[in-house]
Amino acid sequence: MEQEILWRGGVFLGLFALFAGLEAVVPRRARSLSRGQRWPTNLAITVLNTLALRGLAVALPLLAIGAAMDAQAQGWGLFNWLSWPGWVELVLAVLILDLAIWAQHLVTHKVPFLWRFHRVHHADRDMDVTTGFRFHPVEILASMGLKIGLVYLLGPPALAVLVFEILLSGTALFNHSNLALPGWLDRGLRLVLVTPDMHRVHHSVHREEHDSNYGFALSVWDRLFGTYVPEPRAGQDAMTVGLEWQDERPARLGWSLGLPFRR
Repeated sequence: MEQEILWRGGVFLGLFALFAGLEAVVPRRARSLSRGQRWPTNLAITVLNTLALRGLAVALPLLAIGAAMDAQAQGWGLFNWLSWPGWVELVLAVLILDLAIWAQHLVTHKVPFLWRFHRVHHADRDMDVTTGFRFHPVEILASMGLKIGLVYLLGPPALAVLVFEILLSGTALFNHSNLALPGWLDRGLRLVLVTPDMHRVHHSVHREEHDSNYGFALSVWDRLFGTYVPEPRAGQDAMTVGLEWQDERPARLGWSLGLPFRR
């Protein structure tokens, strides 16, 4: 478990520094608010989420990777009943977990109670690398609970869960970054991965656009289930990111944490 924290933490910090640096050099869009206005709140939410997960680990020691190890020891879950090659189980586990996160994301948009928490993420008026981890702590805990339950049902190798967790956090940083990619590169990458331009459509102020492009890592699910929208109707430069709060309130920590409890 300590190695898991080191691996995930190291990859997260490395990719955060990479994408934060790149978006400063080649930004895709002009900012509505400065980094100094938004980043303290987004980073503070990240710290709170980390503490919340550490607290959950105290009450429920078996988080996602620990649950995979426990499921293997107990012989629970689909993959522990099969004798498939390890690489097949790893690939299938990552695909199934990514599909589950896609479905969870869609549900948070469709169920009003869940949307109250998820809109904290969407309220950010700019989309950059810090938006990738701007989620209400309640949503983070619920998402971890879902992953733990799914891991016990699947019984995937612990390595597969580690690979997926790193993939999920890495692609969340990438596809939320304010990074200008060449058109040819964006078109090529989004055949497999969710790119910043593709995911920015999901952060549009328009409901029909933010109810699209739910993928975090793989772009295939939106194409397969008909929720893929290639570009915002106003264009990438002119589109409005965020929700109805087009002011400085989403950059305040107290306001953001209290948003789910307001009408």
